[in-house]
Amino acid sequence: MKLYKVLGLLLAIVSLTSCTFTENIYVNKDGTGKLSVDMDGSSLMAMAGDQLGNQMGADAKKNIDSTFTFKQLFEEKKDSIAKLSPEAQAELKKLENFVVNTKMNAEKKEFLMTLSTDFKNVNELQDVLQALNAMQRLEKGGSAAMPFGGNLGNNASKLSYSYNGKKFTRKAVIDTQKKVEKPVDSTADMSKMIFASSSYTLKYHFPKAVKKVSHPNALFSEDRKIITIQYPFTEYMETPDKLNLEVEFEK
Repeated sequence: MKLYKVLGLLLAIVSLTSCTFTENIYVNKDGTGKLSVDMDGSSLMAMAGDQLGNQMGADAKKNIDSTFTFKQLFEEKKDSIAKLSPEAQAELKKLENFVVNTKMNAEKKEFLMTLSTDFKNVNELQDVLQALNAMQRLEKGGSAAMPFGGNLGNNASKLSYSYNGKKFTRKAVIDTQKKVEKPVDSTADMSKMIFASSSYTLKYHFPKAVKKVSHPNALFSEDRKIITIQYPFTEYMETPDKLNLEVEFEK
């Protein structure tokens, strides 16, 4: 199966099932590190099995264990990408260094998908799911590969990160114009129902002990170098600024 078809199938599964999303950031002392977004849809694979079969055909029932890069994917789709606007091409280029690792086993009811990349500076990070939304638009507006029209990650916000050794921030700014212009989707109610039973967790690993976090429900590791905060996925989609975060470190 071609890489873009594999990705289309995987994103369809994410849209059709409740998932646990975990945004992991590992920051080293020099500010470099790794970002990964883990998507676990295993718990509800059984519920979605028949629906997947109807939506995706025989391919949905095949076991998948694959690793590929978006750079490989873009090579397969280079002709289509060349027809996109410069802005859309720039959005896709941000994904170029991401590695996609997936495991799907219908018999074991297992579905795991991880998107990861190394970074040189926290400030260069972006919202991975929004970048994926750009990838969905490449697939004819998402309609062919995405049963819900490519809603995943489309939360009309701009996400940025910063880290200077003393403080870490995660800040989403909502674009009110984009939110107003967001098209009405006939499948929005179904998407909301699925997203309502999904969660989005922030799990950040720092080289220093954390002194203070702006969120009252943050959980700390024993050495206070790891913080974990869980949100309903609907908050990520509808009020992404609720995931804004400020972390201060011990001296």
